[in-house]
Amino acid sequence: MQVFPIFIPHEGCPHRCLFCQQEKTSGRWTAPLSSEVAEELNRILPAAGDGDIAFYGGSFTLLPDSRQQDYLAAALPFIRAGRAGGIRISTRPDGLESRHLDVLEGFPLRTIEIGCQSFDSDVLALSGRGHRAEAAAGAVARVRCAKIGVGLQLMPGLPGGDRTEALSSLGAALALKPDFLRIYPTVVLAGSALEPLFQRGQFQPLSLEEAVEICAAMLWRCWQVEVPVIRLGLQPTRELDSSTGVIAGPYHPAFGQLVRSRLWRRALLRVLEITSACQVLVCSSELSDALGQHRQNLEYIRTRTGDFAISAQKGISRGTLHVGSESFSLMEMASY
Repeated sequence: MQVFPIFIPHEGCPHRCLFCQQEKTSGRWTAPLSSEVAEELNRILPAAGDGDIAFYGGSFTLLPDSRQQDYLAAALPFIRAGRAGGIRISTRPDGLESRHLDVLEGFPLRTIEIGCQSFDSDVLALSGRGHRAEAAAGAVARVRCAKIGVGLQLMPGLPGGDRTEALSSLGAALALKPDFLRIYPTVVLAGSALEPLFQRGQFQPLSLEEAVEICAAMLWRCWQVEVPVIRLGLQPTRELDSSTGVIAGPYHPAFGQLVRSRLWRRALLRVLEITSACQVLVCSSELSDALGQHRQNLEYIRTRTGDFAISAQKGISRGTLHVGSESFSLMEMASY
C-alpha cells in the first residue's frame, strides 16, 4: 500500500516526550493549513490510485474537532476522484477513547497508527509519555470495534529499556494482533529533551550493533506470526542526515537492510554449519540483503570460512537458501 504523508509535527500532542523532535524526523517545522493540504495532495498524488493519504507526526485525534474535520475534508475530493483510496492517521493510545473516534465517523478512514513505543509503564513514565501501558489494549479494541485497521509503533532503547523490555513489549504488541508494526530504535535528536540527559551521561542510547541485534530478534518474531514490519528505523530526512540532526544513537539511513541482513547472516552461518558449503544460492530479489550492506555478510563469513560465495539464481523462492539439491528456510535457519 502506497502512503502519501502530510506531516503535522507535534500537533495535538499534550506532552513533549523526551525523545521527540518531530520537526527533524518529519522534515517540516509547521503544520499546514487545510488549503495547503489540498495543494500538497494535488502535487503528490497520482492521477489514479488506491494509496492512503496519511496525517503523520502529531496526535491527530487530539486536535480540535473542527481542525480534524477540516483536514479530513481536504482529503475527500481526492478520494472521490479516484486519486487515493482512503485515509490513515497517527495518534497516541490515550487519544482513542470513543469520543475521539466519533469525530472521525463518516470519513473513509482505513488505518490508525498508534504510537505505543513501549508496553512497560515504567519506561513510558521515564520517557514522559503521560499514559500507562494498559492504554494501548483499550485503544486497539475500540479501533477494531470501529472496523478500522490498526498499526502499532515501538521504540526499543528508551530510558529504562533494554533487550528484555524490547522483546517483552513486542510480545504485548503482537498479542493485540495488529495489522502491522513500525519499529524505531531510540536516537538522541538535537533539540530533544534526551540531548541534555545524554550530554550529562544520564542516558546511553543503544549502539548501532545493539539496535540491529535487538531489531533482528524482533523482526524474526514478527515473521513467525506473519505480522508485517513496514518500517525499521527512522525515515531519512535532510535534517536527520545533517551534522546537527542526530546527536547519538543507532540512526542509519539503511537501518532496515542492516536488520534484514543480520537475519540472513544468522541463516547463512547455520547452513554452513550443516553443509560446509562454499556457495549458497538465493532469490535474486534477496541477494542484496543476503550479501549485506557493502557485502558485509560475505566478508564476515569469508573471514571465518575462507572461499565462499552467495549468488542469485532464477527459480529460487524468496526466503530460502539452496546448497546443491538441498533447500533451507531462512525463517528456520535464522531462528532465535
